[in-house]
Amino acid sequence: MAPAARAEPITACHVLAVPYPGRGHVNPMMNLCKLLTNSRPHLVITFVVTEEWLGFIGSEEKPPSIRFATIPNVLPSELARAADMPSFVGATQTKMEEPFELLVDLLDAPVNFIIADTFLQWAVDFGNRRNIPVASLWPMPASVFSIFYHFDLLVRNGHHPFELTERGEERVDYIPGVSSIRLADIPSIAHMKDQRLLQLALRIFPSVPKAQYLLCSSIFELEPQVIEALKQEFSFPIYTFGPAIPYFNLENVTAFTTNQNDHHHYFEWLKSQPPSSVLYVSLGSFLSVSSAQMDEIADGLRESGVRFLWVARGEATRLQEKCGDLGRVVPWCEQLKVLCHSSVGGFWTHCGWNSTMEGIFAGVPMIAFPIIMDQTTIRKHIVEDWKIGWDAKRGVGAGNLLRSGEIAKLVKKFMDLENAERKEITTRAKELQKATRQAISDGGSSIMNLNSFLDDIMSFS
Repeated sequence: MAPAARAEPITACHVLAVPYPGRGHVNPMMNLCKLLTNSRPHLVITFVVTEEWLGFIGSEEKPPSIRFATIPNVLPSELARAADMPSFVGATQTKMEEPFELLVDLLDAPVNFIIADTFLQWAVDFGNRRNIPVASLWPMPASVFSIFYHFDLLVRNGHHPFELTERGEERVDYIPGVSSIRLADIPSIAHMKDQRLLQLALRIFPSVPKAQYLLCSSIFELEPQVIEALKQEFSFPIYTFGPAIPYFNLENVTAFTTNQNDHHHYFEWLKSQPPSSVLYVSLGSFLSVSSAQMDEIADGLRESGVRFLWVARGEATRLQEKCGDLGRVVPWCEQLKVLCHSSVGGFWTHCGWNSTMEGIFAGVPMIAFPIIMDQTTIRKHIVEDWKIGWDAKRGVGAGNLLRSGEIAKLVKKFMDLENAERKEITTRAKELQKATRQAISDGGSSIMNLNSFLDDIMSFS
């Protein structure tokens, strides 16, 4: 077990940040920590991860006032967790607290404040035992929080359990702050045959009222009704601080550098494309679609005649051969910089929350292709509430493939800059982009909330 590096004793306010061990949780927690330390130099943050996760993120750029500390690998490996998600989630709830407590006792300075992922419900109990204030960080839409927090309403109203094929189009309108929503758009773990993941997720919510703060990685202007509803429900402060993406690294998004080792020199390729002509395709960093679906997407992109940049991780080389020369398939890219590039005119996304926030920040319309969990609810926001994208899975039965012919038609229409429907969602995307940029400008909702939260943290030092 490694305590934080002892560069010098801590005399400032000392915060412990504890993310749930998954990329969609670690990234917003780290981005929040960077925002906090950028504003207050006297803040020191110890970022607690497993030894395995330190191997993944230890070399990433961060300010010196954020330091890593590790607990042993008490969880199933990140590289295999998709094979048995209930066991992994269960382990995060039961195996991390003891080594975390030992680590805290080894640190070289007392802890003034804890920021812990909502999914690590034990951190709230730990803070209360030690008389350390805890902020619970919710790294998904506030609407998804409200759905889970009020899940008993679905049960009481006879809407759970349900069969997706029979009742997916039924709508509910009684979840506080959430506009009328189809059962099909409730997070997907609600209608899985194996209900263990749902039960594990529901287990975390009784701990939330015992925290001292709730942080949401959303933006108030995106979800005002649900955030106001939650403020009525809880007696402690609720702060939205989104987007929890690395926008602070984008001083000049047009001045890209190209590393000679970059796969296919994708930025050089992007620079050579006409404005808004490239469809950026990314289906997330964790749970992926089947190889059969990837093949259909590859064939559809080729048939569409549209330029594209596709992040396909380990399958990049194989899919590049299948796709032809109109686009580039790469194993990885700097997603936010790509989305902000003038040649990118659309985003085919799995509807992960961080990716969606990056698409909104960039003002790019989206093709929604959700895979699991909150992504189905985020699709509803993209297509129905915010009207900034189209639903790729519309009319596709659960478990069925989206075929290449349909993909080609969809992509061709979506990337036609003269198409009237396309113009509508592009206008809306630019409006949301403006609202997002205002939220993180002086006097904006997210900046004001961050400043209030920082004042609160410093009051405990």
